[in-house]
Amino acid sequence: MNSTTSPYRVIAVCTGNICRSPMAELMLSAAFAEAGLGDLVIVDSAGTTAYEAGRPIDPRAARKLTTHNLLSDRHIAREWRAEWYAERHLILALDVDHYGWLRASAPDDQALSRIRMLRSFDPALADGDPLEQGIEDPWYGGHDDFEAVWDQVQAAVPGIVRYVQDAIGQDALAAAGNDAGNEAAPVRMDEHRARNGKRHSHPAGSSPLHNVQVQDSQQVRSIS
Repeated sequence: MNSTTSPYRVIAVCTGNICRSPMAELMLSAAFAEAGLGDLVIVDSAGTTAYEAGRPIDPRAARKLTTHNLLSDRHIAREWRAEWYAERHLILALDVDHYGWLRASAPDDQALSRIRMLRSFDPALADGDPLEQGIEDPWYGGHDDFEAVWDQVQAAVPGIVRYVQDAIGQDALAAAGNDAGNEAAPVRMDEHRARNGKRHSHPAGSSPLHNVQVQDSQQVRSIS
């Protein structure tokens, strides 16, 4: 990240981009804003498939977010695009199948280094195996399942915010060293404002699915 010209970009990834990943997106966006990083960090989300591309957020996820004053009416589901490996600084997988899929599709080691399980930032699970850090799909469930998603994401949010704060700080220090003796350039937020003004306006791209050998690969995965 070049901290003087562009924001730090975080993306949350699930299967269909209608339940877990948009919840994580909005929760993280609110947390970064509260931490004073709203102009420095952009959060978005996507799905590993095009199953739900073009559709709004699941109403049950929307209701849960609304109880915390987070509005999701502008969300439009979309599929992951390969170029985002280079354009996103932190790629958060919501469950182990997303983690395996993203890693199998990654074009290089730099992209691999950006992929993390979202719950690996939960202190209670930080030292665990990715298989133990997943957030189960609430799509076939009810209110309690969406409550569980909220709680699991929320437990990881502070760790993610601290991680990004550290990353931004390190980049700022590097930039300051390169520009010693010069007045710091202002942060450019044109992209941030344009992104917020046209949330999720990108068309769903197409990318091949990969068969990733993980412990639960034989289980039927749902579509959110």
